[in-house]
This record gives sequence, structure tokens and C-alpha cells, in this order.
Amino acid sequence: MKIENEIKLLRGAAIASLALSAVILTTGMKAERQGHFETLTVERLNIVEADGTVKMLLTNTARFPTTEQVNGTVLNEDRKKRSGMLFFNEEGIEAGGFIYDGSKNERGHSAGMSLTFDKYDGDQVMQLLTVDEKRGDKRVIRSGLAFNDRAEFETQSSTREIMRELNQITDKAERNKKISEYEQQGLIGGAPRILLGKTAAQNNGLFLFAKDGSPRAMFFVDEHDEVQLQFINSKGEVTHTWSGGDAK
Repeated sequence: MKIENEIKLLRGAAIASLALSAVILTTGMKAERQGHFETLTVERLNIVEADGTVKMLLTNTARFPTTEQVNGTVLNEDRKKRSGMLFFNEEGIEAGGFIYDGSKNERGHSAGMSLTFDKYDGDQVMQLLTVDEKRGDKRVIRSGLAFNDRAEFETQSSTREIMRELNQITDKAERNKKISEYEQQGLIGGAPRILLGKTAAQNNGLFLFAKDGSPRAMFFVDEHDEVQLQFINSKGEVTHTWSGGDAK
């Protein structure tokens, strides 16, 4: 009987120990989920869904994903690494992002920021952009909000495959021919349609483009503070202008 009582006591102690461990682990996990940190220092942070799908990625320059897979896909092997963030939709497909950089170089400096939103499974259709470049004594700042058309049948995976194929073609004429074929099939290509902002020529205004990307109308204030309104045909010729109240 004594031995049986000791065994019962040992069993009870073991069960109590397991229960206590479970409570500690459970409360510890809850504390981690609801943890508060005054400062969190990381090189990259992946925001994920419960199933592990990455929905947003914040990263420094070195850990910006190019050759590694995100949600089972290599995003872009040729993309320049920049610090910022990338957005992904419910299917794990990249949907846009925010990137920035800036540094001195042998000519002066180069800096920029870009916030983009992609069409579904395609490239950017809206972009907020600023670029600041200094080359010797000349400094040019251009910025704006742009809306773009993209190829009708474009997908991110097909675009990657096509770009790999084109990069293997060394003959320029053959490469241009292949590009034209893919553009006619609606697999690659795109064009700006609307730009609101400042151009490299320091014109501030609204600029409209045809579906092939050629300029068609511009309403802006030029570098001399003169108001300009211009209409342009498909040949690139200015057909009508208005400047300072004088119509032509």
C-alpha cells in the first residue's frame, strides 16, 4: 500500500507539473503575441498571414529580395536593391511598393523616392515619383504623379520569362524585332497616359499622352513663369498653342 500511495503521489506531481508547464507556455505565447517594444531593430521584417503568405515586406538595401523567392516566386533578378517596402495581394503576388535611395557620386549626387501600385498580376499603373540629380553645377529635380497603361495580357511570370529570353539575344535588330512581336501580342509594354508634376525641363503642369506614349497635350507653367497650353499631333508637331493669353 505504501508503494501504491507513493506511485499515486508521483503521478499527481507529474500531472501538476505538466499542467503548470502548459500554463506557462500558453501565457508566454500570449505575451509574445501582445508584446510591447519601445525599440525594435531589424534588417528585414515580413508581415505574414496565418498561412505564412507574405503581405508586406520592409527591408534594408542588402536584404531587398531579388534572387530569393517570396511566396514561392523570384520577384526580379535584375532589379536594383533599394531599401523600402513591397506589397503583396491575397494570392501572394506583388502589388506595388515604396522604395528610396540617395547618395553622392562622381558627378554630384542622385536621390529618389517611388511609391507604386500595380495592376493585378502586372506592372505599375500608378506612381508617385521624385528624382533629384546633381551633375556638376547643374541640379535637376523632377517629380510627379503618373498614370500608365500596361499590356493587356501581361503577367508578372510571363514578363520574367520574356525578359530572360530577350537578355539572351545579343543581336540588337533581332532583339528589337522580338520585342515588337511580344508588344503586338499584348504580353509586354506600356505607356504613360497622364503626368501631373514637374518635368526635367522644369515645366510644372498637366501632361497628357496617347496610348503609344507620345505627348498630345500640355498645360504648364514654364521655367520663366509663362503659362503654356500646347496641342500636339501624332507626328509630334505642335498644332495649337496658347501662351499668356494669345491663342494661335
